[in-house]
Amino acid sequence: MASTTRCLRAQWLRRTALRTPSTARWQSTFTFTGLEKEMQERKIPPIFDDLTPQPSYRLHTTLADFLPSTPPPAVLPPTNPPSSLPIPHHLIYFEPTKPASTMLADGTNPDQSPGGPFVRRMWAGGHVQYNHANPLTLDAGRGVCAEFIRSVTIKGQPGAEKIFVRIERRLARATAEESERLGAALRDPGEKATLEHRVRQRLWRDSDVDFGPCAVLETRNIVFMRARSKEEAAAETAKAAGKSLKPQHAPDWSHTIVPDPKLLFRFSALTFNAHAIHLDPEYCREVEGHRDLLFHGPLSFVFMVTVLQQELRKRGAGEVVKTVEYRNLAPLYCHEEVTFCGKRVGEGKYEIWTQTPDGGIAVKGTVITEPGT
Repeated sequence: MASTTRCLRAQWLRRTALRTPSTARWQSTFTFTGLEKEMQERKIPPIFDDLTPQPSYRLHTTLADFLPSTPPPAVLPPTNPPSSLPIPHHLIYFEPTKPASTMLADGTNPDQSPGGPFVRRMWAGGHVQYNHANPLTLDAGRGVCAEFIRSVTIKGQPGAEKIFVRIERRLARATAEESERLGAALRDPGEKATLEHRVRQRLWRDSDVDFGPCAVLETRNIVFMRARSKEEAAAETAKAAGKSLKPQHAPDWSHTIVPDPKLLFRFSALTFNAHAIHLDPEYCREVEGHRDLLFHGPLSFVFMVTVLQQELRKRGAGEVVKTVEYRNLAPLYCHEEVTFCGKRVGEGKYEIWTQTPDGGIAVKGTVITEPGT
């Protein structure tokens, strides 16, 4: 009975994930004509969020058991006097709150998706810039994030294409007028459209290095791929294993953890992320062809940057993180060792990376720092 139930559930999972025409039909009918223009013109609603210390406190508490010599915070920080939003805690604020019925079959946000047949998505990397002259503070005031699709790139041979979507998120303090109009916008569709247009207009800049009124500029690179069978997944994994990059030099520091389902669930909850690859082992195996739950791409970013900041404080460097650029190169899994490494490579410049259990590079990044105030 148990075996039959598992089999039926696996079949249901695959049908749910592929709730669109057959792959063969997609390959013959899907066209990329106009896709980039359509996606770049999407009016993604700005996200308002209350900048309270509670989410940041919960992330600190969640990470504490996995960081070296880090006791959990004793109490929730006060809002008066407020503290600045810690780096890299911006990742747990400004996430869209959508009804489950509007999400894609794998639990992800449809706003950045190119649509079928590209039903698998992975976080490919990103670039984050911090404006220390104008930080967000956790004073229970209101902030806003405007999101734009900057570019859409198609790579690969016909039938095996990958679509890379570059998303820009601009985080700022909401103006008094925006906060006042938010209540009316929730009741009146016309008022909502006007408010969203004004927010996008205020935060948009032609250059992706121009902060304008923003405290954080973040680029997220997401890759969308076609469905694959378990056999195809196994073949791709075996092929990639022989091509894994190895570190070019020994690290100045390293720290190893073994992530468990509690850590992955908590980070998913803090980021309001229902992506099944982090939550449902059976979905991972039967639909996506992975051997276990996947460790979040942005969670690697959080650990790498947090461990770096601990090292900077330990050494009394007096530096703060200015920019981080990183790429996710290989998957990391729950219940397997994950090692965070780093090395100073120049004045105010650090290389950071995450290693798989066999020593291959799963994530690599570069951090630029500046003197703290």
